[in-house]
Amino acid sequence: MIQDYEQQKTLRDNYDFCIIGAGPAGITLGLRLAAAGWNVLLAEGGGREYAPHSQALYACPSTGLELYAEETRLRYLGGTSNHWAGRCRPFTASDFAVAPPGELPGWPIAYAEIEPYLPVAMDIVDLPAGADFRALNTALEGGDFEADRFLLSTPTRFAQKYATALEQTKGLDLFINCNCVDLEFDQASGHLAAVVLSDYQRNRQRLVARNFILATGAIENARQLLNSQSLVAAGVVNKEGLVGACFMEHLNIEMGTFILKSGQDPEPRQYYTTDAFLAEYQAGKGNVTTALLADVQTYGRTAEVKHFLENLACDMGISSKIEFVAKFSCPGDGVISTMIEQFPNLHSRISLLDEHDALGVPKVSVNWVLSADDRHTIKCIGTELAKQFADTGLGFVKLNEFVYDTSIPLKMAPHAHHMGTTRMAASAQTGVVDGNCRVFGTQNLYVAGSSIFAKGGASNPTMPLLQFAVRLADHLDAKMRTESGAAA
Repeated sequence: MIQDYEQQKTLRDNYDFCIIGAGPAGITLGLRLAAAGWNVLLAEGGGREYAPHSQALYACPSTGLELYAEETRLRYLGGTSNHWAGRCRPFTASDFAVAPPGELPGWPIAYAEIEPYLPVAMDIVDLPAGADFRALNTALEGGDFEADRFLLSTPTRFAQKYATALEQTKGLDLFINCNCVDLEFDQASGHLAAVVLSDYQRNRQRLVARNFILATGAIENARQLLNSQSLVAAGVVNKEGLVGACFMEHLNIEMGTFILKSGQDPEPRQYYTTDAFLAEYQAGKGNVTTALLADVQTYGRTAEVKHFLENLACDMGISSKIEFVAKFSCPGDGVISTMIEQFPNLHSRISLLDEHDALGVPKVSVNWVLSADDRHTIKCIGTELAKQFADTGLGFVKLNEFVYDTSIPLKMAPHAHHMGTTRMAASAQTGVVDGNCRVFGTQNLYVAGSSIFAKGGASNPTMPLLQFAVRLADHLDAKMRTESGAAA
C-alpha cells in the first residue's frame, strides 16, 4: 500500500525490513522481500512527482570536478529511473578478476556470484528473455576495440511499471514524503536499533525493524552513514575513513572530432575496450561512440527549442549549470563521446558540512577528483582509437590536446552514474560492506545500489545494481528463514 507520510504516520511495530529509498534497488528489494512473506517498510523521501522542496535536498557543492548532482539525479518515487535512458550492458568476468591500480583491491567476489541473476535483472527492466547483447558495428583493427554490445530498455520507469504491485503486495507498506534523518546503532548488540523518520515539517518518529537497508544512491547512502553519531561513536563509521571515499563516475570526455573517408557508412559506431587492451596498457575500460553531427541551424523549430531551454534555465535559476548541456560547438564532421571507467580513489569522496538542510541533516560536499591512472586510461583510449580508426580506413581523428597532454585540465561532463562510496570488500580495512552487502561492524544494516561497487567498469550501472539487489533479497530471505528456524 502507498501512503503519504505527510498525512498518515501510523506504522507497524513488527517490520522485518525497513528499506530507505524507493528507486530501482529499493523497489526491487521491497517487492521481492514482501513477496517472500516478510513485512516490509519502504520509505521514500520524495513524493509521487518531482517537487523542488525534495529535489533541493540533493544540493551538493563540489570542491573538485563539477558533479551537477542536483540537476542529474531525481528525488521522488522511482528515483532516477524517471529519466533513465535505458542503456543496458552487463559486467563481465574481467570486471571482477582484474584489480585496479594502487593499494585498493577490486571486487571480493567473483563474477559468477552475480551472473545467475542477469535473466531476472533483464526481466525487471523489460529486456526480452534470452536476448543477446548485440553490436551495431564491427570491431576496429588491432584487437584493442571490439564492437560494444548492449540492449535498450523501453526504458523502464519503476514507479509506473510497479505501481499496482506497490499498492497491492501483501506485507509491503510504502510511505512517500518519508525521510530518514538518523540511524540509531546499539553498540552492545551490534544491531541498528531504529531509524528516525521525518516529514517536511520535521515531525519525527523512531521506526524499529529487524533489518535495515540503505538504497538512496551513492551520495545519500554515504551521507546517512556519516550523519549517524551512534555509528561514529561505535567506530563503525570513521568520517575520514572509507565511508564516502572512492566516489566514482563514468567519464564523458570531449575526445575530439573526426572526418569520415568518402564512402564510409555515416551511422554512429560504438566501440569497447578489450581485455587485451587492459593488459597491454594497464588501463581501465571504456566505451567510445563516434557520431556525425548535422549542421545546427538557429532558426525555425531549433530556435524555438533554444528559446525554451533558455527560459527554463533562467526560471529554475540554473542557467550556469545547464551550460554544460546546452552550449557546445561542432568544429568537425563528427564528435567522439565516451563512457570511461574511473578507478577507486581515496581522495574522491563525500564529506559532511557544518551547514544543515531543511530537515536538519548536515549537508555534504563532494570532492570528485581523478587520479593519474584515470588520465592514463583516457590518454591510451584516445590515442589508440585515433590510430586504429585510421588503420581501419574509416577516416581521421583530431584529438583534443588535453587527451594526450595530461598536464592540461580535462573538458568533460558527468554521466550521473554515482558509484563506490560504500564499496564492497573482504574487510573493513578496504571497504564498507562485505560480500553480502552488510555494513562491517553491524549485524543487520545493509546497503543496496551502485554505492557498493568496488570498481565501476564502463557498463551502465542500472542493470548490474539490480543483479546485486536480487542477490541481496535472496540472501536476506535465506538469513531470516535460518534465524526463524533457529528461534523455533
